[in-house]
Amino acid sequence: MRLYVIAGEASGDKLGGALMAGINGLAPGVDWSGIGGEEMGAQGLTSLFPMEELSVMGLMEVLPKYRHLKRRIAETADHVIESGAEALVTIDSPDFCLRVARLVKEKRPDLKVIHYVAPSVWAWRPGRAAKMGQVVDHVLALLPFEPPYMEAAGMSCDFVGHPVVAEPRATGADAAAFRETHMIGEEQPLALCLPGSRRGEVKRLGARFDEALMQLRDREPGLRVVLPTVRGVAPMVREMTARWPVAPIVVENADDKRAAFAAADIALAASGTVSLELAANRVPMVIAYDANFLTWHVISRMLKIDTVTVVNLVSETRVIPEFLGPDCKPRDISAKMLELLEEDAAREEQMAAMEEVMRRLGEGGEPPGLRAARSVLEFLGRA
Repeated sequence: MRLYVIAGEASGDKLGGALMAGINGLAPGVDWSGIGGEEMGAQGLTSLFPMEELSVMGLMEVLPKYRHLKRRIAETADHVIESGAEALVTIDSPDFCLRVARLVKEKRPDLKVIHYVAPSVWAWRPGRAAKMGQVVDHVLALLPFEPPYMEAAGMSCDFVGHPVVAEPRATGADAAAFRETHMIGEEQPLALCLPGSRRGEVKRLGARFDEALMQLRDREPGLRVVLPTVRGVAPMVREMTARWPVAPIVVENADDKRAAFAAADIALAASGTVSLELAANRVPMVIAYDANFLTWHVISRMLKIDTVTVVNLVSETRVIPEFLGPDCKPRDISAKMLELLEEDAAREEQMAAMEEVMRRLGEGGEPPGLRAARSVLEFLGRA
């Protein structure tokens, strides 16, 4: 069986790696082609070109790279056709993936297209589901309330759970070893700084996150900061943070990142799937995000929900504080982080919501990557 799979950023690479591992286990011998990162590479994929080229977000951020991305879309569509794949599996990154799918369908209307991660039509741009239904046959949904939206647009859809519930986590011993290695005392507060996995996000949010943490350090002098990052932006992060008044501990290795999550007392994170990683590790958090002025103006007017944090949505609470767009101010962010460090009630409220989120996303059940694999194989009649 030949399958073509595309992911465009770090979170999609994780999803793709888990999906490919599941399919490799259930149906050995798959011939893989496509675009992905390290996790998908470990499962047998040689990427057509570096996945990081697709890690662009926001209207104004995409415009300078539009011509290059358009060439990559055409190149990828041609490669899908040439590969002779039985199905195309696209993972998130809809602006790229669905354009590729449309071109492919024009030449091979019989090719099955499976999209992993339902678009958040419940949040904004509800018309996306109908447009997606023109080129996508089957959807793998991460959140339990998403299938009806996809089915209403003419696609079949399975809720497969979120891979975060099955990702390995560090032990208490790992956390203690991390603190010891970096000379962080048991009682010293440790904060995670997570400004995103895209270069544009890190550049835009880095200075504000640093200022918020500096203000928090004024109230908590012993505060230490760890900044986990990914390969594509690691050099930029190290260069940027070297200029910070107090440089954080930058970690790129997966084991170090897991240990840092286990050791942390609090986190400041950009909006995105990282909130679920923090929830899985029961790390109290504050979410902050900003975008180019025009991008933010457009998106904020289109939003249909009052929170962008998945933990809030799945738990049906609003316990995770958000500082978005014009509200992304270091002073307010640091004040809320201080509250979380000092007030047990605020921390316990978040902890309860995180427990509920993990239960609803399938913690303790069959790994979501395996569930996704079963869904793909059943849809293709290969189960």
